[in-house]
Amino acid sequence: MNDTRIAGLVKARKNYGTVTALDGIDLDIHRGEILALLGPNGAGKSTCIGLLLGLHRPDGGTATLFDKDPQDIAARRRIGVMLQSATLPATLKVGELLRLTASYYPEPRPVVECAGIAGITDLLGRRYGALSGGQQRRVQFALAMAGRPDILFLDEPTVGMDIDARQSLWTAIRKLVSEGTAVVLTTHYLEEAEALADRVCVVAKGRVVSEGSVDALRAHVSLKRIRCITAIDVSIVRGWPEVVSAESRQERTVIATAQAEDVVRRLLDADPGLNELEVQRAGLAEALQEITRNTDVVPEAA
Repeated sequence: MNDTRIAGLVKARKNYGTVTALDGIDLDIHRGEILALLGPNGAGKSTCIGLLLGLHRPDGGTATLFDKDPQDIAARRRIGVMLQSATLPATLKVGELLRLTASYYPEPRPVVECAGIAGITDLLGRRYGALSGGQQRRVQFALAMAGRPDILFLDEPTVGMDIDARQSLWTAIRKLVSEGTAVVLTTHYLEEAEALADRVCVVAKGRVVSEGSVDALRAHVSLKRIRCITAIDVSIVRGWPEVVSAESRQERTVIATAQAEDVVRRLLDADPGLNELEVQRAGLAEALQEITRNTDVVPEAA
């Protein structure tokens, strides 16, 4: 995918006084790909984004946008940014905000198109300050795409949204990616990263500690979870050699094991009345815990 690389960091280092925020990070952003940047609080994710946006300068290594300095205006015109928090004029109407933002770009996306993709067509005539938090986030998303960005930076994009609004935004993000837009996503909602990301980069203590697809990260965890309703006492299951842990939760037995097939067979042999059997592989949260275990930090989770 080297020919699709359009931005990134190469051996980037950044210090804040005696604190090392980044310690030689390599990070690639590719066209038409969603990259989820995950890790604990203070891991260096925000500093990575700040370098790529030209808000900070690296103390070592390089940061580039489209083979240019991130502070180059020609590069900055090709990105869109949706920050975790944004202060916008409360008295302006949504349509006015979109038209104002679009005026900063040489070939902006039409206001009606932005509104349609973001699902805010019915809000164009309303004042921004009168909107709910979730509605404001959708407006901010529309503003971020107004310049037809080649890279879209989304920092906690669905905070404050209900489930329907969140899934609508996911659909909109996928549409932009299908058109070739690259997306850099930071999120506390790990199910969001699982649903969207083509590639996940895990950062801890200023370093990239793992990178790959969601499935590749899950492969770091061999344990699977078995849930079932069984007459077998949990203390008996806990004593089976294949079982790492077993506990009762809401009338169900929950078992952790690396040998799920063997344990399922044993359950069925011991309890013909076994029902509601469910086997789950490790989730992204468990994978992050395993990956960052040796860094002495606790990963974020929703």
